Amino acid sequence: MVPSPYLVAPGKKFKLTDCPTDDTGPFKDKHDAKRPTQDSLKKLDKLQEVLYAQAKHAVLIVFQAMDGGGKDGAIEHVFAGVNPQGCSVASFKVPTPLESAHDFLWRIHAATPSRGMIGIFNRSHYESVLVERVKDLAPEKVWSKRYDHINHFEKMLADEGTTIIKFFLHISWEEQKRRMEKRLADPTKNWKFSAADLKERKRWDAYMEAYTDAMRKCSTEAGPWYVVPADHKWYRNWVVSDTIIRTLESLDLQFPPPLKDADKIKVR
Repeated sequence: MVPSPYLVAPGKKFKLTDCPTDDTGPFKDKHDAKRPTQDSLKKLDKLQEVLYAQAKHAVLIVFQAMDGGGKDGAIEHVFAGVNPQGCSVASFKVPTPLESAHDFLWRIHAATPSRGMIGIFNRSHYESVLVERVKDLAPEKVWSKRYDHINHFEKMLADEGTTIIKFFLHISWEEQKRRMEKRLADPTKNWKFSAADLKERKRWDAYMEAYTDAMRKCSTEAGPWYVVPADHKWYRNWVVSDTIIRTLESLDLQFPPPLKDADKIKVR
């Protein structure tokens, strides 16, 4: 499989601010990408059917982004056609008192997919080295150790049959502003807006630094990170679907052997 241009190469130098947010790859515009994207979604549906039937591999897909980055939209669009029976979505918000009484990976491990399933994380265990770091919710001596814990956790999942794909949906400062203004102007969308979003926006540089460290330290063979240009929603959707498809195609996906003597069974 040819490496994606958006892969954060394990062990290499990396800086998030060097990554484009408005790239459109081989496409001139969204009309040019419409048919390839539709074809990708159909292919994903077929691959997921085999994944579910074979029940040999699990696939964990992690989505992270700044506010307005498009996690919900990407999940809704890319997975709209798959069988919901073989797909689950977990959203990780502020830990509950019970979750806070355990280690930071306790609630994460419980939500990982079983074999045959695609598990989608809308935010993830990386919040513990992002939000908790930027907002000083945990001291450096605590969050600085978590990169190794995350790598060991993901390596264990991979060794046990889980394929991991991690996406950072990368939007620009200017695009985030446009999306926030659009939310405020639309009565059906401004429920998504919170005054806290503006406080988080002021921490933009701190988040870029935290994301850079998280991806540089935790993009591994077992759990690669992809920085997806997300200023254009249509291109974001194509990159995400194409990356998932190429990953699934690299697995040994096959339908189970045919039922023996199925032609001799009489249905009455």
